Amino acid sequence: MKFTLGWLKEHLDTDAGLDAVLETLTAIGLEVEGVENPGETLADFRIARVVSAEKHPNADKLQLLRVDTGNGDPVQVVCGAPNARQGLVGVFAAPGTYVPGIDMTLGAAKIRDVESFGMMCSERELELSDEHDGIIDLESDAPVGENYAAWAGLDDPVIDIAITPNRQDCMGVRGVARDLAAAGLGRLKPLADAYAPVGAETGPGVSEVNGQRQEVEPVVGEGAPSIAIRTDDHEGCPAFFGRTVAGVTNGASPDWMAKRLRAIGQKPISALVDITNFVMIDLGRPLHVYDRVKLGDAIFARRAENGEKVVALNGKEYVLDDTMTVIADEKGVHDIGGIMGGEHSGVEDETTDIVIECAWFDPPRISRTGQKLGLMSDARARFERGVDPAFLDDGLTIATLLVQALCGGTPSEKTEAGSPPLDTKTIRYDPQLSETLGGLAIPADKQRATLESLGFAVEGDDPFEVTAPSWRRDIDSAPDLVEEVLRIESYDAIPSVALPRAEGVATPTASPEQKRERTVRRAAAARGLNEAVTWSFIPEAEAALSGDAPWILANPISEDMKVMRTSMIPGLAAAAKRNADRGADSIRLFEIGRRYLEDAERPTLGLILAGAKDARHWQGGGEPFDAY
Repeated sequence: MKFTLGWLKEHLDTDAGLDAVLETLTAIGLEVEGVENPGETLADFRIARVVSAEKHPNADKLQLLRVDTGNGDPVQVVCGAPNARQGLVGVFAAPGTYVPGIDMTLGAAKIRDVESFGMMCSERELELSDEHDGIIDLESDAPVGENYAAWAGLDDPVIDIAITPNRQDCMGVRGVARDLAAAGLGRLKPLADAYAPVGAETGPGVSEVNGQRQEVEPVVGEGAPSIAIRTDDHEGCPAFFGRTVAGVTNGASPDWMAKRLRAIGQKPISALVDITNFVMIDLGRPLHVYDRVKLGDAIFARRAENGEKVVALNGKEYVLDDTMTVIADEKGVHDIGGIMGGEHSGVEDETTDIVIECAWFDPPRISRTGQKLGLMSDARARFERGVDPAFLDDGLTIATLLVQALCGGTPSEKTEAGSPPLDTKTIRYDPQLSETLGGLAIPADKQRATLESLGFAVEGDDPFEVTAPSWRRDIDSAPDLVEEVLRIESYDAIPSVALPRAEGVATPTASPEQKRERTVRRAAAARGLNEAVTWSFIPEAEAALSGDAPWILANPISEDMKVMRTSMIPGLAAAAKRNADRGADSIRLFEIGRRYLEDAERPTLGLILAGAKDARHWQGGGEPFDAY
């Protein structure tokens, strides 16, 4: 999960710097995997003005520019960009500057016998986009000589955190901000503040209800082309909400949105597509937009048919089966539900009428479908963890308001098919558990405040009656609440306490089975064998060589790790081959592990000898191992 520090502060009111944010993230269980600052990469690029532009004396397609870099006399630059002209304000790289887009450090050069001292850069050369038809053309009042990255707001650190499968709420920037606010790093802004009024920098107006909800509805217009929506697969897609918006103008996203998406590695595509990606990353709510003209009179969620095919937005064709949920019309499939939309009904620059889909998909169904198809997407990563089932209406409304703010258009009334699983869990929680289970005594009032700041509803005094918020489907019992309290308090605060130990010599605790295993291991090592540790999972073809394979994994790491081994030989043989391939001429391996038979697990010693049984010497040697 990637986001910028500035993006985070749209939801978190804090004065904390980058170091404090990073330290707190790791302390509360959101491990920081990396930090990048594009501003550091672009630190040497300056804003510059073209003072004059003349034709190159020896080349028709080149110009000879004199460029004011803010450091004294103008410098001479040879440039082939078609938009280079006198008065243009752009981005200049001096000799000695590393240009990331072309992976090159500039030097003074002669181009067609004319010296050039640096270059005027395109967006692709700065890795800001794929645009390279011309050099960057800035506003005429951009300050010449200033650092370009700082002026353009590109010096915003990008933070990459690891999200464990149970933390679906932190697959959006707002969820991360909520955790940091609970840890005392600031205040979680109301959603209305994070999404400022229409016309301001960040998008549409919404208002706050219960810490996350909004009340503002888009103004529905008459004559907007409606579409019927239903769900015929209540297990795979219990809830399917949507609406049309007529008369939109698709185009490039505004700079603020494009910069945020580009900073985290998302390529801006068009305003309509970028809005769905923005809401998904900002609020953890995946959405999809269809071109209304390409759909029939109704769209619906249903089970796919065996052998049904769809070309997804990545350009690849996928063969579906009846365990998968799709969004379709009477003509065919338009969307692999919750994973990726279809190419046929995707929006284009000419699209004027759209359908916005906001659905809730069954997490296990999404996971199994993605595994079968070998298809990963940002939407799948969220749906298979479980997105907030109470945020469908709100997500649809926010997306509609963004479409209106950025693309115009007239929305229809929303259509709701089915209902999401909104059952809440209420857990009886004794605050003493933080000490008895977690080893840290925390005052009950502080625990209450922590849980409430995370969105939990807390009633009663001792014990508490705690109701988990809709976005925390991972909370099942009191130990889960202990974990929440401890991670916000900080695991580092748990005192280190030595385990009690009886006086005198400790009683041996090894079981007869462990003693036998130790004896076997020593005996094998004493005979000159090296111990190997191989996987307990082996390919299906190798398992078939040793007979039946009773235990086949339903969720294997890969196809080569699908079957629980019934023999030690395949793993040892593979290890012997790897050693032989690397020049080992005498291989003596043993392994102690378990074979997985139909009736039990069997501890087993496996041996493999390959190559020469002893080294060559002047009297001979080097004979291969034989059966004896």
